[in-house]
Amino acid sequence: MTEEKEPQVRRKRDTNKKNKQKQINPWKVAFLSIVGIIVGCLLFIGIRMTQVREPDYKSSKTVERSGSPILSIQSNKEQINQLIEFFLEDFQKDSDISYDFYLENEAMLTGTFKVLGYPIQFNLYFDPYVMDDGNVQLKAKSLSVGTLGLPIKDILQFVQRDYKLPEWVEVNPDEKTILLRLDKFQMQNGLFIRADKINLIDDDIQISVYLPEIDKTSTEDSTTSTSSLEE
Repeated sequence: MTEEKEPQVRRKRDTNKKNKQKQINPWKVAFLSIVGIIVGCLLFIGIRMTQVREPDYKSSKTVERSGSPILSIQSNKEQINQLIEFFLEDFQKDSDISYDFYLENEAMLTGTFKVLGYPIQFNLYFDPYVMDDGNVQLKAKSLSVGTLGLPIKDILQFVQRDYKLPEWVEVNPDEKTILLRLDKFQMQNGLFIRADKINLIDDDIQISVYLPEIDKTSTEDSTTSTSSLEE
C-alpha cells in the first residue's frame, strides 16, 4: 500500500509545481513586457534628443552701422512683446512647429516637442546681455519641462534642429546661448537697429536706429557717369 501511495504523492507534487508555474509565468511575461517598454522609451528619447543635424540656416550680409543713429528709442517689455508677437506670427505662418518668445523679468522661450506622439511643453529662461557690437546674447539659466529631467543643452539642440528660426538667430547648445545678430537684421524699409540697453527688472529697453551704409564706390561711379553725359 505504501509503494502505491508514493507515486500518487509524487504526481500530486508535480501537478502542484506545474500549477504554480502556470500562475507565475503570466506575471513574468507582464513584468518583462513593461521593462521592455520602459527601456525602449528611454532609448527613443535618448536618441531623439541627442541627435544633431547641421542647421539649415541662410547666411546674410553683416551690416556696417557707422555714424550716429538717426533715432534713439526707449521702450518697455509690453511694447517689445507686441512687436515680437507680430513678427513671429507672420514668420511662422507656414511652419508646422510654433513657439513663443517674450520678456518678463527674464527672457522666455516656450514651445513643445513630442515624445512617443505626445506633446510636451517646455519653458526655457534666459538672461539677456547687450554686446559691444549692439547684438544681444541670451544666456540660458533654467529650464522647465514637465517631469522630464532634460538638460538645457538637449532642448537647445532640439530648437536648433527642428524649429524654424530667423537667419539672424544663432543657437549655440554647447555654450547654452542664443545670439540675436541684429547686425544681420534689416527692416523692410532698409533701416537697421542696434541694442543699447536691456534692463528687464526696471523695464528699460533702449535701441538705436541706423540708416544703411551708402556704397561710396557706386555713388562715385554714378557721379562720374552723370558728369560724362553732361559733357
